[in-house]
Amino acid sequence: MSASRPDKTDRLAVLIDADNASSRIADGLFEEIAKIGEASVRRIYGDFSSQRSKGWADVLSRHAIIPHQQFAYTSGKNASDITLVIDAMDLLHSGRFDGFCLVSSDSDFTRLAARIREQGVDVYGFGEQKTPESFRQACRRFIYTENLLPGRATAEKDDGKAPPLAKPQQAADLLKRVIEQMDTEDGWVNLGSFGKQLLNLSSDFDPRTYGFKKLSDLVRSTNLFEVDDPEGGSVEIRLKPKAAEKPRATRSRRPAARPSGQPKSDYS
Repeated sequence: MSASRPDKTDRLAVLIDADNASSRIADGLFEEIAKIGEASVRRIYGDFSSQRSKGWADVLSRHAIIPHQQFAYTSGKNASDITLVIDAMDLLHSGRFDGFCLVSSDSDFTRLAARIREQGVDVYGFGEQKTPESFRQACRRFIYTENLLPGRATAEKDDGKAPPLAKPQQAADLLKRVIEQMDTEDGWVNLGSFGKQLLNLSSDFDPRTYGFKKLSDLVRSTNLFEVDDPEGGSVEIRLKPKAAEKPRATRSRRPAARPSGQPKSDYS
C-alpha cells in the first residue's frame, strides 16, 4: 500500500475492459475519476481489431489511455481479462497506488476487486446496470456507466436533473432502512453521515440513478422525510413523525419572541 501523502490527491490505476465497456462513456468516466483522485495509470485491454472494441481507438489519445492488444486466438477464451488481472496484481504489489478503477460489467473481476481490497486499497467499479451484484458489492463504490453518458451529463449541468434510470420511490426502502440503522435519540441525522452510510450498505447507490444530482433532492422527492436546512448550517433529515409527534421547529438565528407579561430574563 502506498505511503500517506496528505498534500496530494489519491493516485489511481484505471484498468478498462474494452470488451465490456462502451467508448461513449470515456469523457464522463475520466471526469468522474477526477473527483476521486489522479488517474496515474490508464490502460485498456481488448481486441481492437474487433468491431466491439474498435470505438475505443478514437478516444485513446484524447485521454492518454495505453492500449493492450489481445487477439482472440481461441473462441471462448478471454486473454484480455487474464492480462488485466496480471497487470492489476503487479501494480498492486508495487505499492504505488491508493486505489484502482476497474471498468467492466463482467463478474469475472469480482475476485480481483476483493483481493485488492484485502490489501487495504480501495476499488471503484464502473459498469452497466446489468453488472452482477457480486462484482458491484466487491467494490468500495460502484458507478453505473449509464450515468456517465454524454446526454445525462449535459442534463445534470443544465438543471440538476436527468432522465432517471430508476424511479425515486424505488430508493425509498433503502433510504428508510439506513436512517433506521443510524438510530439517533431524536431521529435526526446529518445528511453527510447518512450518505456515507448509504454507500457502506449499497456500494452502487447514486442519486443520479434516480434522476437527481444531489442526495437532498432525492430525499425530498420521496416525501418520506423532514428536511432541516438552516442557512449556514448542516442539513439534517429524519423520517416524518407520526401524527401525535411535533416536527422540529425551524432553526433560526433570531431569538424567540417573549410572551406578553413574562418577566425579562437576565439572558434575554
